[in-house]
Amino acid sequence: MNFRIGFGYDVHPLKKGRTLWLGGVKIDHHSGCDGHSDADVLLHAICDALLGAANLRDIGFHFPNTNEKYKNADSKVLLKDVVKLLKEKNYAIGNIDSTLAMEAPKINPHIEAMQKIIAPILEVDIDCVSIKATTNEKLGYVGNEEGVNAYAVALIYKK
Repeated sequence: MNFRIGFGYDVHPLKKGRTLWLGGVKIDHHSGCDGHSDADVLLHAICDALLGAANLRDIGFHFPNTNEKYKNADSKVLLKDVVKLLKEKNYAIGNIDSTLAMEAPKINPHIEAMQKIIAPILEVDIDCVSIKATTNEKLGYVGNEEGVNAYAVALIYKK
C-alpha cells in the first residue's frame, strides 16, 4: 500500500459575537473564530492535513477567502469536498490526529460530538479521529484568549 502523511495547521482570531464552531460543533461561548467562512479552525487544519498528504495544495487554494461563494461557508461541506478530491486520486483516509490550543471554553466535553460529526464525513470509524485539547498556559495570543490554533496530522493510502 502507498501510505502518505500530511500536516495541517490553522489559526483564527477570536471575536466577540461570532459563533464558535469547532469540529463541526456549535459551542456556546462569548467569542467565536473570525474568518471568511464559519472559521472552524479544527476542520480547516484537518482539510490542510488531508490535502497536504495527497499533494493537493492547501485549503486557501481550493476555497479562497476572496471568493464570495465561501463567505460564511459551512466547513463540514469544505471537508466533504476535500474527501471527494482525495477519492478522485484514489486515496482513502487511515486516521486523523489533531489538537486544539485555546484557553476557553473547555473542549473535552465536546470531543465525542466532534468525532461523531467528522468520522462519517471522512468515511472512517470514530476511533480513527483523534481530537485533543490543550491550553497555551496563558502565554501569547492563545493564552490571552485572542485566538485559537489547531494542528492535524492525516494518514492516507491508495485504495
